[in-house]
Amino acid sequence: MPIGFDTEDVWRSRNRGFQMGVIQPDGVVIHLTGQVAWTAGETIVGVNDIEAQTRQIFDNISKLLGKVGGTLADVVAITTHYTDQSQLPVIQAVRREVFEAGQEPVSTSVMVAGLGHPDFLVELTPIAVVPRDRFIEQ
Repeated sequence: MPIGFDTEDVWRSRNRGFQMGVIQPDGVVIHLTGQVAWTAGETIVGVNDIEAQTRQIFDNISKLLGKVGGTLADVVAITTHYTDQSQLPVIQAVRREVFEAGQEPVSTSVMVAGLGHPDFLVELTPIAVVPRDRFIEQ
């Protein structure tokens, strides 16, 4: 599990669902492609619903990490691309539910003009570190 840290010498994350810094634990580093709100059958979940899309994406990430022995708790960094500024507080609220307080990943958030499909509202690209004793070789 990553160890998050902060300092009063820079701006604060203020319960937005991320850490200012994370110390990467020992393990196998897993880079995932950007995840969108598709089901396995490529049906979009939550058209016009940022919360539903964000939850579907975290479900996808959880399943991908599970394939190699990881969990969402192993995520050390996440990049968020979203299409409207009003969506960010909802994305952050879901992140606060998904990640244990004090164990959130570091984060970069970028508002974009569009994503790979006009109905996608958010895309998340995580990096995780799976402990070697849980890692499942592929």
